This record gives sequence, C-alpha cells and structure tokens, in this order.
Amino acid sequence: MSKIIITIVGQDRVGIVAKTCNYLADHNMNILDITQTILQEYFNMMMIVDISGSKTSFDDMAHELDKLGQEIGVKILCQREEIFTSMHRI
Repeated sequence: MSKIIITIVGQDRVGIVAKTCNYLADHNMNILDITQTILQEYFNMMMIVDISGSKTSFDDMAHELDKLGQEIGVKILCQREEIFTSMHRI
C-alpha cells in the first residue's frame, strides 16, 4: 500500500471537502483516515490516503491538488508517508 498525507488549511467555505474528495475518488484514491476542524473561521483537514490504486503520479497529483486548492481558496499540501516514517529520532 502506498500512502500519502494531505493537509488542507484556509478560510472555511462551502465545497472544500466535496471538491477534494471528488478529486480523490475520480483518481481511484481511497481515504483511510480523516480529521477536520474549524477554528473560528479557519478550516483545517488532514487525511491519510491510499494512492496504490491510482495511475496518477505523485508529482502530478500534488500539482493538481495544489491547483484545486488555489481555485477554492485553500492551501492543499501532499506529502509522502515515508517522510514521517523514516525520520530519525534524536
């Protein structure tokens, strides 16, 4: 299984979750875990997503989600799971 971490931050507005999840579904990506909160008027969401069923490259997906975020007025950041699991503890 190949997993990524997606974080979304920005001013709360209608459609953030729907548009992001539609993108993932359209590209055969499965949400494994999700959390979201709204702090005053600011939206914050983090997802762990299985991308092993997708034919979209990580770089293309990260670029497309960044562009989607710009269109809907939020920042969408995609990170590979490996950057968290391979970190060395001091």
